[in-house]
This record gives sequence, structure tokens and C-alpha cells, in this order.
Amino acid sequence: MAHDVDLLILGGGCAGLSLAMQLAQRGHRAPSTLILEQRACYLNDRTWCFWGDDTSPFAEQAAHQWTAFQVENAGQTRRLTCTDTPYRMLTAENFYRSALAAMAPLPQMHLRMASPVPTGPQYRKGRWHVETPDGPCSARSVVDTRAQRPLAPSDALMWQSFSGLEIECAQSVFDPSCVELMNFSKATSQRVGFTYVLPLSATRALVEFTVFADVPFKPEDLAMDLHSAIAQRVHGAAYTVHRLEHGILPMGLVGREAHAPSAGPGHVQVGLFAGAARPATGYAFQRIQRWAADCAHALKQGGLPIAHAQEPALRGWMDHLFLNVLRRQPALAPELFMALFAGVSTPRVIRFMGEGARLSDCAAIACALPPRPFLQQLVHRSLRP
Repeated sequence: MAHDVDLLILGGGCAGLSLAMQLAQRGHRAPSTLILEQRACYLNDRTWCFWGDDTSPFAEQAAHQWTAFQVENAGQTRRLTCTDTPYRMLTAENFYRSALAAMAPLPQMHLRMASPVPTGPQYRKGRWHVETPDGPCSARSVVDTRAQRPLAPSDALMWQSFSGLEIECAQSVFDPSCVELMNFSKATSQRVGFTYVLPLSATRALVEFTVFADVPFKPEDLAMDLHSAIAQRVHGAAYTVHRLEHGILPMGLVGREAHAPSAGPGHVQVGLFAGAARPATGYAFQRIQRWAADCAHALKQGGLPIAHAQEPALRGWMDHLFLNVLRRQPALAPELFMALFAGVSTPRVIRFMGEGARLSDCAAIACALPPRPFLQQLVHRSLRP
């Protein structure tokens, strides 16, 4: 084991491995790097989706892509075409395979599985020190992708919780040409739920049930909704389950994690709980790729690692306002999303859902949404003591 390295990465998930792949592009000039991952092995247990053209990171490794997506509520459907920037799905097995292949030829880059680090690194005499299952390690700088403490509902304005099954049916029941991005269930005063379908063929699809709420939901909390959603999609057809996936994403971090404070020189916190996800949508993959490229460039210049960039002021304010409206009135969510998809051009919608929203996009979105709930939220906030 390399006990003294240039860079220590705590967590070998999406953020940690994305940075490692960027560094590996430097070949023998890559810094000595140690990645500590608590999982014993990688499984094909998740997917990352994004809109992008052929030049987008991981576009070639995507397992599937679609040139149309749709949203539906109460029998109304809005279908959009995205030929220039298809909606792409990257499987965990493809992502992990790419990461391991990139690091394999480089003896100075090490990945250690089954290596949890229960405590934070300590800064002494100009270096960071941490105890690992294989012994002590020191590093010039540290990128920490772990959540810094047990999560509480108050850590985010809203939570996106989802549970899904990849199923294969005995007969054709899916439209493989179009992603079902949001098919809303009846919202309540506590949550809004929708079904998300990634059709892999006419007989196979990943079907997820997703909830936006002010508290996170465990997979067992969503099991009944998920099986009901699958039953509606397969119309009684028999099916087998190939795999499952579930997750909980913060939407609008608050408190300590929102600013991802550094523990000292050369230490940064990154990942989902330090600003990697777009607050209003939860999309994070392309945002992480941009950070990884920028961070690798900073290290190449002889500097220190950098954290995720702060949200642009206007977009951050809009996301915060949008999430507060959803938090106070979840039942409005289907109406708001349908208005967004119906009243804004597809390129603007894609930039808003992802990372590249322009000032003109923000203006178009503001015009498309009904103003009343947002004005009410602004008044409500101004009246708070």
C-alpha cells in the first residue's frame, strides 16, 4: 500500500472516480493517488442519466439513449424531442469499468476497496493523516466525498427519494423510443410522486417511483407505490426482475453542508452532500464531470483541489424559491412541471434541468410558470419574523 501520496480521495463513488479518471489522463505525470472506498466490490446497482451531444463526457459509454421524453399528468401528455442532445443512460457497470481501466496502467494510482474511514483526516506538519484498515496514510491534499455526519430532514429544503426495478416482460409493453420522465400520481399536502420509465426495449425497462418531500423516504416506504406503478405499465403481463436500485438525493442543501467548508489547507468536501446536485432537479452527473475536470486542472497547475463552484446567484435564487413553493404546496408540483414543459422550448428545458441555464432561459421559465404561488411565497417569506 502507498502510505504517503500526493492526493487522498475518500470515497470511490461517482465524484471520487471521476476525478481519478481526469488525473489518469496525465499518464505517468499523474499525482500519486490513493482512493479509499468502503464498499467491498462494485455492483451494477445504479444509473446516471443526462442530456448531451456526442462530445459530452461518457456519451460513448452510455448504454442507451433516447431522442424523445415526455411528462404526463391527469391524462395530459407533453412529448418533447431532443435529437441534438439525446437523453443518455450510463450504467454503474460501464462507469466503474471505465474508471478501473483508466487507473490500471498507472502504478501511482491505487484503489482500496473495503476501506472505511470512520474519522476525518488530521492535519499535522503540513500533511493530512488518516488511519486506514491497511495502516496509516499521509497526503498533501484530500478530496472527501463522504457525507460529513448522519443526515437529518432539515439538511435539505426537499428530498428526492426513489426506488426502482429493472424488469423484463413476457410481451411488448414499452415504447423504446421515448423516456417517461414524469408521470405524476395525485399529489398530497405532504409529497408529490411520479413514475419514471427508462424503456430499454419493447419488453424491458427500468421503472422507478420517485417522491419529492420535505423528509427522505426509505425503499420500503415506496414499495407499494412502485409495484402499483409497474402494474399500470405492464397491463397484467408477467415479468421478471433483473435488478433494483434506490437512492435519496438532497434538493437544496441548507446549513453546514450547503457551503462545504474545508477542514484546512488542501482539504475539500465534494459530492452529493456538498453541492454536486442541481438543487431544483437533482441532476448531478454532468455537474460532477465539470468539477472533476476543473479540479484536475487545478492540481495539474501545482495547486490544491477545489470544491464545487457556487450556484450562480440568479439560478440559485430561482431554485431556492421553486423548492420553497414545492415544500409549502406539494400538490402544485404537477401543474408547475406541466407548465414548464408546455411553455418553454425543449433546449431551454434541457438547459434548465441540467447545468447550462442562461439568463434568457431563466426569463422564459419565469414567464411560463403561474406567478401566483411564487408571489405568495415571496410575501410569506417577507412576513416571517
